[in-house]
Amino acid sequence: MTQKMSQEELDKSFKEAYNKARKTKLRFPPDLMLEFYAYYKKATSGSKRFNHKDEHQEKLITAFKMNALFQVENLEPNQAKLKYIEMVNKYIPH
Repeated sequence: MTQKMSQEELDKSFKEAYNKARKTKLRFPPDLMLEFYAYYKKATSGSKRFNHKDEHQEKLITAFKMNALFQVENLEPNQAKLKYIEMVNKYIPH
């Protein structure tokens, strides 16, 4: 994805990548799933920081998710979309 895309092309490619990931039967290790999660959340929530409000969620999972989100915190949403698309293309080839 080195060529410059318009916002419309990027959004379309991101949506296609998300649908491809959503429909796959492939299973990934937890660290890869967290990376997918972080790029997706950053791409779809913009500059909003992760805010844990549900005290009943399992705390360990929440900590891992927060860590994954902190790792992509400095990315712009469009950069996160590109990273997400690249991951889908790499790990879900069909």
